[in-house]
Amino acid sequence: MLRLATYNVEWFNALFDDDGQMLADDAPSARYGVTRRDQLAALRVVFRALDADGIMVIEAPDTGSKRSATLALQRFSAWAGLRLRRCVTGFVSDTEQEIAFLYDPDRLTVRHDPLGEAAGHHGMADRPRFDSILRYDLDQDGVAEPIRFSKPPLELAVTAGLHHLRLIGVHAKSKSAHGISNPHAFRRISIANRRKQLAECLWLRQRVDMHLDAGDSLVVLGDLNDGPGLDEYEKLFGHSGVEVVLGADAPPDRRLYDPHAAMALSSKLGIAPATARFWLGPEKRYFGALLDFIMVSPDLVAKRPQWRIWHPMDDPLILADPVLAQAILTASDHFPVTMDLPLD
Repeated sequence: MLRLATYNVEWFNALFDDDGQMLADDAPSARYGVTRRDQLAALRVVFRALDADGIMVIEAPDTGSKRSATLALQRFSAWAGLRLRRCVTGFVSDTEQEIAFLYDPDRLTVRHDPLGEAAGHHGMADRPRFDSILRYDLDQDGVAEPIRFSKPPLELAVTAGLHHLRLIGVHAKSKSAHGISNPHAFRRISIANRRKQLAECLWLRQRVDMHLDAGDSLVVLGDLNDGPGLDEYEKLFGHSGVEVVLGADAPPDRRLYDPHAAMALSSKLGIAPATARFWLGPEKRYFGALLDFIMVSPDLVAKRPQWRIWHPMDDPLILADPVLAQAILTASDHFPVTMDLPLD
């Protein structure tokens, strides 16, 4: 059995200094009302409970001229007593949030293996490499615009025993117009962000089609910042980004599958699981959202994997463990998602 996970750790970067040392002190973390010491302690509890063979870490620590996500996460893993002794990253993000894969080298062999052509300054319309430029007509005015990933997806070739997998770690563009109070500006920016998020998902779907064409066993996992029926702007574009990546309109043998996405898409009552919890200030309450997914190709669906959202209020086993439940709430605004994949 192979356990894979995706986990968006809110501002993991703020818990490390430039040397990759953990800042386990009583200064505030980037999480509201949580110290750096408490967030690190909570993350140790959560990561140990997950006991995954590989975790796609979303919002991993920054990599740049002075910082290294790999160094920071390997030090965290050693401190937390995890078997995940190795970390691999891909193309560096323009933000302070990377995508990284933390894994057990006794169980997995992993390498960064990006596909697609490295497009020039003008970009290309079909399947460029994720650190390049995609040409896509965002506003449907007949002119293709240049699209770049702010967080290029992480493409991995993974070997588990005799099995070969392709993994793509994703953190798609946020659709939120943060900090905008003017309603007209809010709507304009929200629609622009929605177009950008959808373009990233179309680009990702191009890569999915490449893998399906090649007969690869594929896992796409991470935070798509989107879910079926999540916002009013979806009606303007016909599909959510999640549906685009899944290939909702494609023949069955060309579709990816995630049970939580399937539940949301098939629900006539708008009922869906949640993988994240956010505070709404004006309403003074939390709301849940389905943002994090582990999508798999048809050949892996046939192996009958088991998915789990580690939601502290919705999962009875976690609810019965108050230490773990509180740690999940303290560690991040997202909840981990795991998939147990039987391998013959």
